[in-house]
Order: sequence, then C-alpha cells, then structure tokens
Amino acid sequence: MSYFTLVLALVFVLIPLILSKSLKLGLEKDTIIATVRSIIQLLAVGYILKFVFASDSYFYIGLMIVLMIAAATQNARKKGTSIKGITMKLVITFIFVEILTQAILLGLHITPPTAQYIIPISGMMIGNSMVLGILFLNRFTAELQAHEEEVELILTLGGTPKQAIHTQLINSIKASTIPTIESQKTIGLVQLPGMMSGQIIAGADPVQAVFFQLLVLFLLLTAAVTTSVLLGFLSYPTLFNERMQFLNERIKTED
Repeated sequence: MSYFTLVLALVFVLIPLILSKSLKLGLEKDTIIATVRSIIQLLAVGYILKFVFASDSYFYIGLMIVLMIAAATQNARKKGTSIKGITMKLVITFIFVEILTQAILLGLHITPPTAQYIIPISGMMIGNSMVLGILFLNRFTAELQAHEEEVELILTLGGTPKQAIHTQLINSIKASTIPTIESQKTIGLVQLPGMMSGQIIAGADPVQAVFFQLLVLFLLLTAAVTTSVLLGFLSYPTLFNERMQFLNERIKTED
C-alpha cells in the first residue's frame, strides 16, 4: 500500500462526512479531527517502530513500553478522579499486566525476545487494560453511588469495608470483563479479528494467523480479568478512613 492508495482510502471518510452534513448530525468536526490525528499519530508511530525494530535495542523497547503506560494512565485516570491515588494505582496495574504477560511469553519461549514481538503485544495488552480500567472505574463509581446506603448499613451493623463493598466490587469486575469474554465466543463466526485479517492480507498462512490470533485472545482474557481485579482491590480501601467509615464524598466529586 502506498501514499496514493492511502489518499484514495479517504473516500471512506467522505461518506460519513456527507451523511453527517446531510442529516445535520454535527459530526463533521470530530470526524475530521479524528481522521487527521489518526493519520499523524499512526504514521509517526510507524516510522518510530521502523527505527526501533532496526536497532532491536532493549533500551528503546523499554522506552516505548513506558510511553504506552504513561499515555494509557493519562487517559484512564480521567474516569477515576474520585478515587484517591488513582494515577499510581493505574500505573501499578498496567505494569503488573505487562510484566505478567511478557514473563509468560518470554519465559516459556512462546514468542522471541525481539522488538517485533514485544512492542506490538505490549501495545495490545496495555491498550486493552486501559479500556478495561475505564469500564471498571465507570461501573464501580456508579455502583457505589447507587448503593451508598447499603454500604453504610453494613458498616453500621459491624461489617468490614471489604464486606460492605463486596457486592459492588464483584459486580463491577464482572461487568467490565463481560465484553471481552462475550466477544471471544463469536470470534471466527461473527467476525474475523483485525490482526488475523491483516496477517492474511500480508500473505501469512491462514492457520498460522489463527494460532497467533488465539494467543492474543488468551492474553487479552488474562489482561481483562487481571486489570479489573487488581484495580478493584487497589481502589476500594481508599474509600474508607482508619475508623472504617465510608467516605462517600469521594465518589460524588470529580476534579
């Protein structure tokens, strides 16, 4: 694919622009901004990765992963400003998911320790963790606001913070992981994953593309559940003080 064919592909941007203008949806500005940003960001990343892959330096690999975690944290923290220390909790969660998945992949020699494998897989894991973290924080905050009286009642009756918030915590973890689990049930029947399709278009053997896609799906499942569980158990203690009182004002105020 060349720059010329990329320009031709912009016809797929013109279609929603025309529809938005005709139906007065007001999506023109956001569509143009999203298109321009995606082109600039992806081309920049493409050239950076070309340099990193050529150097195959662990320093640059580590730097790329740090930048991914920083960007993911900055985006996800906006949804959890009501939770004290959410930035550090997200950083810990993303680092843990990254170390866990790469340790298994490299330790069991499932993938080679090269930039070509480490960086793309890390990007998928951290990106997925970011989305799951946002889903969890949104649901957790909503659950706490909806069941504030129930939490305080359990505390009044002598329950611990963990007991008082257990139902809301578990419901939030389950709700945030359901999309990942459900999407895997229809993989291959309803949709062909983008990465697998890309490999096939690039000329890879379809069966080998399936094997690699299955590896990624299993990794995403681990990242989804681990992110929600770790972020949940890191977050809930900060909603109570040393006297085990529920600090309900924290879930009502956002910066």
